[in-house]
Amino acid sequence: MYKVLATFLKRFFSDSQIYKYGFNWSPMYRRTTARLIEVSDDLHYVKIRIPINWKNRNYAGSIFGGSMLSATDPIYMIQLIQILGDDFVVWDKTASVKYKRPAKETIYGEFVFSEAEIQAIKQQLLEQDELEIAKAMTLENTKKQVFAEISKTIYIANKSYYKEKLKRRQQSKK
Repeated sequence: MYKVLATFLKRFFSDSQIYKYGFNWSPMYRRTTARLIEVSDDLHYVKIRIPINWKNRNYAGSIFGGSMLSATDPIYMIQLIQILGDDFVVWDKTASVKYKRPAKETIYGEFVFSEAEIQAIKQQLLEQDELEIAKAMTLENTKKQVFAEISKTIYIANKSYYKEKLKRRQQSKK
């Protein structure tokens, strides 16, 4: 559904506008309490804000850790899907979080892919059909105090290889 809607909206809006407002209006993302506040035109940079409010405040009065993790969860994957295009399959594989201190104020996170990283991913996928990459980011306040460190492992494959892999897996189950 989201992909069909995005394809239609490309007639009227830029990819970065669709990405930003699509996330911010999406019911699944709205529930995290985070908002995308900045998206670069090439989608290589995304910044989020997680304000503390009654929807994400835990028993101790700080931002619930689940809100922090869920606010960061889909960003890298969907960034890569948009940057790499339809010839690739991208999935989140693992996520881990290390909480550094209670967040009792608005916090921010930045998701960055350099052009060199994207080119390296494309080059690796020419040499091998699938790969996993690791990305790390932090959630911090405006004074750069770190509240959480988040690590993600992302699976990327050539779409044709991935479809064949799924076929082989289904056939082996029979």
